[in-house]
Amino acid sequence: MKWDFILPLPIFLLVLLIQITMVPLISIAGVVPDLILILLVYYSIIKGQLYGTFLGASFGLFVDLITGGLLGSAMLSKTVVGFIAGYFSSETKREINITTYYFSLIVFICAIVDSVIFSFFSTFDLRANIFSLFFEQALLPALYTGVLSILFILSPFKRKSF
Repeated sequence: MKWDFILPLPIFLLVLLIQITMVPLISIAGVVPDLILILLVYYSIIKGQLYGTFLGASFGLFVDLITGGLLGSAMLSKTVVGFIAGYFSSETKREINITTYYFSLIVFICAIVDSVIFSFFSTFDLRANIFSLFFEQALLPALYTGVLSILFILSPFKRKSF
């Protein structure tokens, strides 16, 4: 049980390193996918809602501390995402939600929620149009993250035993 809380941290640090260094290289018109969110949704579905909420708070705190963003904005958004993704964790549907394209849909929904909450707390431009902000900072990154999560579904490295 203790390893369930320790194992995601080295994986998270590796994904965070990739997110900060390599992901901006594959950005499309400034839109980048959120690999940390894909990892968080995966663990939330596998381990449950409470675990996902705790892991989301931990991931968000580390992201805030390492990237130097507004302290608490990523923590709040990742906590809410871990809580929402945990709703899709039931013993009968867990494998279906991870191995099918439902996973991409769950990631897309969670990415929209994450982007909206994060943008609400980190965007200070009061003159910006709310619809353009939603489109540019929530919908496009969520779509890119959802499409990229298809690679996770096709990956042979995901865990088979639940």
